[in-house]
Amino acid sequence: MTITTISPAEARRKIEAGALLVDIRDKDEHARENIPGAVNVPLSRIGSLPPCAQPVIFHCRSGMRTAANADLLAGAARDAPCYIVEGGMDAWRKAGLPVSVDRKQPLEIMRQVQLGAGGLVLLGVALGFLAGPGFFALSAFVGAGLMLAGATGWCGMASLLRHMPWNRGFRQGA
Repeated sequence: MTITTISPAEARRKIEAGALLVDIRDKDEHARENIPGAVNVPLSRIGSLPPCAQPVIFHCRSGMRTAANADLLAGAARDAPCYIVEGGMDAWRKAGLPVSVDRKQPLEIMRQVQLGAGGLVLLGVALGFLAGPGFFALSAFVGAGLMLAGATGWCGMASLLRHMPWNRGFRQGA
């Protein structure tokens, strides 16, 4: 089965006609901002989506994850007609359609990693110039960690941040 890509406006019409909207982003992303009425089933658990009699519409933040995993999503929808929102949540918001935002929720883990890694690199460079050249090793260590994460898909900083008190509600499988 192939998945048809539809515009946010067409997705909204199908939702109003009874289609199920499924957000495949991780829980931390969904908690901070979501489309009202969307069901959150992260991509890592998409196989647990119960069988649906109605059409299923999948979305992510930008449409990249849904497009890259179209075959997996089609399998999860089983025999139900399924669609992908073109441009994902970004296009939905740009079309002026309603979103629910909860700024009290922690930032997404990857944004926390970006902030942490960027801060450590800047700190290493600043201390390297001000205190001693040995502090440049901090920036090199963070850079090596980011390359390892890119090559293997495992990020030590993300794993560490998931265990921080402000992220307790979003641990893997929680």
